Amino acid sequence: MKLGVIILAAGMGKRMHSDLPKVLHPLAGRPLLGHVLDAATCLGAAATVVVYGHGGEQVRAALSTRACAWVEQAQQLGTGHAVMQAMPAVAAMDRVLVLYGDVPLVDANTLHRLIDAAADTSLGILTAMMDDPTGYGRIIRDATGCILRSVEQKDGTPEELAVREANTGFLVADRARLDAWLGRLTNANAQGEYYLTDIIGMAVADGVRVASVHPLTIEEVSGVNDRLQLAALERFHQQRLAADLMRNGVTLADPARIDIRGRLTTGRDCFIDINLICEGEVQLGDGVRIGPNCLIRDSHIGAGTEVFANCVIEGAAVGTGARIGPFARLRPEARLASDTHIGNFVEIKKAGIGVGSKVNHLTYVGDAQIGAGVNVGAGTITCNYDGANKFVTVIGDGAFIGSNTALVAPVTVGAGATIGAGSVISKDAPPGQLTVTRARQATIPGWQRPKKLPKV
Repeated sequence: MKLGVIILAAGMGKRMHSDLPKVLHPLAGRPLLGHVLDAATCLGAAATVVVYGHGGEQVRAALSTRACAWVEQAQQLGTGHAVMQAMPAVAAMDRVLVLYGDVPLVDANTLHRLIDAAADTSLGILTAMMDDPTGYGRIIRDATGCILRSVEQKDGTPEELAVREANTGFLVADRARLDAWLGRLTNANAQGEYYLTDIIGMAVADGVRVASVHPLTIEEVSGVNDRLQLAALERFHQQRLAADLMRNGVTLADPARIDIRGRLTTGRDCFIDINLICEGEVQLGDGVRIGPNCLIRDSHIGAGTEVFANCVIEGAAVGTGARIGPFARLRPEARLASDTHIGNFVEIKKAGIGVGSKVNHLTYVGDAQIGAGVNVGAGTITCNYDGANKFVTVIGDGAFIGSNTALVAPVTVGAGATIGAGSVISKDAPPGQLTVTRARQATIPGWQRPKKLPKV
């Protein structure tokens, strides 16, 4: 069976009050539509078609790398009309599944259950029992429990609107039958739109049994119409991710205060304090400890490393047993070997730090290669940029860099060399020797500090 997926993503999202198309608003760091495309990918669909409208070029540009076809719905005349636009793109499919670009948390397992439930009939729908189904169509069943039709909120009688079973809009159908039903749709209703849900009644009239399944959670079928709903789904999703982490052996100081905006993989016995933000691909080795209020993006943290409070780590690779922070920043291409120490108010950018080396205080190291067992004193900077080009600083194994030193690249400090505090090193320093560029200290006899002139 060849499955085609149609994702409806043409809505304006007026209640978002935003210049950004609704389906591009982020949840867990990815566009809403991106989550739905991920679900389609998990189903192994032979074709995926996105129906776009408002802000369409922006939507296509943002998701240009995704393997899908794009079909424009120039006029938004209802969900049935939107599916009509996409049907030619799935003409070679056996079955068609309809998803929604602003319903991001539908689970692929639920969709598999829906497809399986409808395997021996021409139509299956996803319904949900809701305490308050206001805004949703209601599922009307006969006395035996068979589905008869779906009634939209604006068209229902008081008795019909009292029904708590809601039509989520998700459906799977035989492609040829769906094409025929769509051809019979009319817009003779309160909103003057072509309702996709009207095909349920058509299917029943044609003698088709309508299969149905429920989602495991109501959040799976909850759409985003405003920022309050978006925030609610964000919290639900983050709680679910936090629960998965704890089931896999991670200790979270507070499961309500972690945000994963990408993918976080962890080893055994990791500890994560409050307010961690993870973006992109983040890997934590066994026994890693993360302090409060940290941001980690696209980085690998080796086993046994401890990251203290208020650190920012992005695009970095950290070895085992390192100590980072508090208030440290590792910028892209920072490479820390095992047992390194990066202390408070230290910034490392595009630099390698060798085994056991320490950069502990108030220091900037950029475009540099530091060997093993090096001690870099407080206030040291590598002067790597001349206003036009960047140059590299090399520090050999076992060197000692005194406090408040400026290393003017390109420059090499030899292995075992010592640089006196307060030096400006603009020429290579030989290995094993002390190099100092400090001005001679002098005291001026009789000098007096200036005093304020008396006011006239």
